[in-house]
Amino acid sequence: MTLIKVCGVTLLDDAAAVADAGVDFVGLNFWDRSKRYVERDRAAMIATAARAARPEVAIVGLFVNAHADEIAEIHAAVGLDIVQLHGDEPASACREVADLIGRPVWKAISVGTAADVGRLGDWPVDAVLLDAPSAGRGGSGQTFDWAHATAAVARHRDRRCVLAGGLTPANVGAAIAAVRPWAIDVASGVERAPGVKDRDKVRALVAAVRAADGAIGDKP
Repeated sequence: MTLIKVCGVTLLDDAAAVADAGVDFVGLNFWDRSKRYVERDRAAMIATAARAARPEVAIVGLFVNAHADEIAEIHAAVGLDIVQLHGDEPASACREVADLIGRPVWKAISVGTAADVGRLGDWPVDAVLLDAPSAGRGGSGQTFDWAHATAAVARHRDRRCVLAGGLTPANVGAAIAAVRPWAIDVASGVERAPGVKDRDKVRALVAAVRAADGAIGDKP
């Protein structure tokens, strides 16, 4: 089963609705240059709202080139289940954060060419997130060549790969069929405005992912 992450949640009601729709991960953006940025205290309330709607949902905190101590402070205040490093962090920073907070760490990689995904196995993380290159560090609504992701998943079968970048209810089924990722990550593809989720689109996304999973399962 393909897991589902909806990122860039900024509203309490949206957090509850997204979780209730059946997603596996709710993403909170702690990069203060993002249109979907949330400050620590509000993030804690959003996380509480999501967990109240669906206790098993995991809260993912997105950081860009943040110091490990800052990440640890926010983790303690919000109760993050996963940290996603979405900047230029080296492998050593991934290890430092994981050791400091004792939680899984994901590393986002911008994919523009085949070379960008050539060394996925070198990252000491629990999952790698494959995203389209963008100045906004994700959430651009732009896709990248899924052939690169397909090759990466085939080559690194022991690596959890999260597919992001321009996914919507309309194209996520084709993406899953092509790439077979461990999880998918969507922000702008289920929004009415940056940080404001469209609940009908969220439900349509979940339905499309499950339909794609079913179609894959039916193949010999």
